[in-house]
Amino acid sequence: MAMTAELPESSDGWVRDGAKELPVEQQTLRTRPELQAPSDTPRASVVDLFCGAGGLSHGFRLEGFEIAAGIDIDERCRHAFEHNNEAPFLRRDVASLNGEAVKELFVPGRLSVLVGCAPCQPFSVYNQKNHDPRWQLLEHFARIIAEAEPSVVSMENVPRLVHFRGGEVFTRFLAALKRLGYHIDWRIAFAPDYGVPQRRARLVLLASQLGKIAVEQPTYAPSEYRTVADTIGDLPMLAAGDIDEKDPLHRSSRLSPLNLDRIRAAKAGGSWQDWDEELIATCHRIPTGRGYTSVYGRMEWDAPSPTITTQFFGFGNGRFGHPEQDRGLSLREGAMLQSFPRRYSFVESDDEIEFKKLGRMIGNAVPVLLARAIARSVQCHAEEHA
Repeated sequence: MAMTAELPESSDGWVRDGAKELPVEQQTLRTRPELQAPSDTPRASVVDLFCGAGGLSHGFRLEGFEIAAGIDIDERCRHAFEHNNEAPFLRRDVASLNGEAVKELFVPGRLSVLVGCAPCQPFSVYNQKNHDPRWQLLEHFARIIAEAEPSVVSMENVPRLVHFRGGEVFTRFLAALKRLGYHIDWRIAFAPDYGVPQRRARLVLLASQLGKIAVEQPTYAPSEYRTVADTIGDLPMLAAGDIDEKDPLHRSSRLSPLNLDRIRAAKAGGSWQDWDEELIATCHRIPTGRGYTSVYGRMEWDAPSPTITTQFFGFGNGRFGHPEQDRGLSLREGAMLQSFPRRYSFVESDDEIEFKKLGRMIGNAVPVLLARAIARSVQCHAEEHA
C-alpha cells in the first residue's frame, strides 16, 4: 500500500483535481493573445520530451520559439512532428535516455527550455487499476532534468497526477525540482479558459532556475468560451463512413445499422437514456451499467466539446456524435477541437490513414492553444529575467 503524502498546493493556495473550482481572481482576463502578433521572443531553444504529434512544440513554435528537437518512442509520430515544427524527431526511449545527450540538443548561448508531457494514461480516471508501469516515466523526466540542467522546465499532465498514490508521486517530483534550485508554479488549467473549444482540465507546471515563474492567467470568461460550432461548424458534411475529397483526414468511421438508428434517436447533449427501450444496449439495462451516461451521445453546437480522448472517432466511446449529422466525429474535427490548425499534417500523403493510430496521436496531444499559453508564460518570464 502506497504511503499517503501531504498533497501540495498550487501557487494560489488551492488543492484541486478538476476544473470546477476556480478562484475569483481568475475572472480578471488578459488581452486576447490570438489578436496580437508575438513580441520579440527571447533567444530560446526548446526540446520536447514525449513529443508525440507535436502539439506542445507547435504552441511554442507559433509563439516564436525555436524547436531544437522532439523525442518520443513512437516512430509513427515522426512525420507529424517534423513536418509541422521544422525540427528533428528523435526516436528514443526516455527511460534509457541520457540527460547529457539532451543537453547537447540545446542551441549554445540560448535559454534552454525542456518541455514534456509524460504518458498520462497511468494517472487517468480511465485507468482504474493503476498497474501501468509508465507512471515511472515521470521519475525519468526528473532524472533528465537533473542531468540536462535546462533553465526552464514545463510539464503537462492530467490533474489526477496530483493525487496519484496519495500524492506521493507528484510530491516527489516537486521535491526533486526544488533540490535542483528551481522556482515552481503549477495550476489545474481548464482548457476553455485559454481558448480551447473543449472541456479538458490539465495540470500545467512551470519551473525555472532564473527566478519566480507563473503560469498565465485565464484569457476567456465562461460566457466567451469557444464552441463546437465556432470550431468545426463550417466543415463539409459527411455521412458515416465517408471521406472528404479535399481533406483525407475529414473522414468518419462506419456505423452499423443499429448504431445508425441509435444516433438518429440521439439528442445533442443527451445520452442513450433518451432512446426507446429496444435501442438501449444490454449492458446499460442492468443496474451496474445505468450510471454510464456519457456514451452514445451527440455534442452540442453552442458549447465546448467533451474531452477529446484517443477514441473520439467512435460514437459509442463517449459523447462524440456530431451535433447534427448522423455520424461520429471525423479525425480532422477531433484535431481541430484539440486546437490543431486546420491543415496540420499527421501522415504522409501516400500513407494509409488508420483511425486508431491517428486517434491516439490526436487524443494524447497537448491542445495547441493551451501550449501557446504555456509558451507565453515562459516568454514573459524570460523577458523579466533577461
